[in-house]
Amino acid sequence: MRYKNLVFLGTSHIAKQSLDEVKRNIESEKPGIIALELDAKRINALMSNGQRKFEVKIIKKIGLKGFLFSLFGAWAEKKLGNLVGVAPGSEMKQAIRIARKENIRIALVDQDIETTLKRFSGSITWKEKMNFIADILKALLLKKERVDFDLATVPDKKIIKKLTGKLKERYPNVYKVLIEERNAVIANKLKKLMDAEPDKKILVILGAGHIDEVLGLVKDA
Repeated sequence: MRYKNLVFLGTSHIAKQSLDEVKRNIESEKPGIIALELDAKRINALMSNGQRKFEVKIIKKIGLKGFLFSLFGAWAEKKLGNLVGVAPGSEMKQAIRIARKENIRIALVDQDIETTLKRFSGSITWKEKMNFIADILKALLLKKERVDFDLATVPDKKIIKKLTGKLKERYPNVYKVLIEERNAVIANKLKKLMDAEPDKKILVILGAGHIDEVLGLVKDA
């Protein structure tokens, strides 16, 4: 997808396909800026080889529910990544390494992760918690072959729409915090970047589920 000086690339954080597409798009588009679905804390954690340290003060900052969600999310992504042999976030690391090698500017356009998790802690309802527990138990009983799409590839729009629709239906507050609010932040940062650098091509690398709404928000800004 393209809009003015923006070129959007939708990825899956555990898909081998995304690794190949990141490399191919950077080579073919030759962007002046690469905008990533990351913030300063996440890029540091992603590029660090050390183990993440447990700190009580983090729980105080983001709330217990946000902390537990981050742990579960990391565990789930790692388990899925193991199924396809791709570590979570590998496509972002690929983009960062190429950008540093080619001296391409990196722009971090996501919301601060602590803000997101703090909002998560304060917004999730008891009904959503019960749905979450039920869905975890259900997922533990599912076999690999029952996954609706190939984890090694980026889901198509039809599957993305189906998945996000289910998330919005069962977890409306979670959807608002993790998707809608972050999309607004990303779109706002991209619009400012476009205005500041109108002559530079900007390759925007986001999870595929964010692309359509972010692009719509940028156009409406």
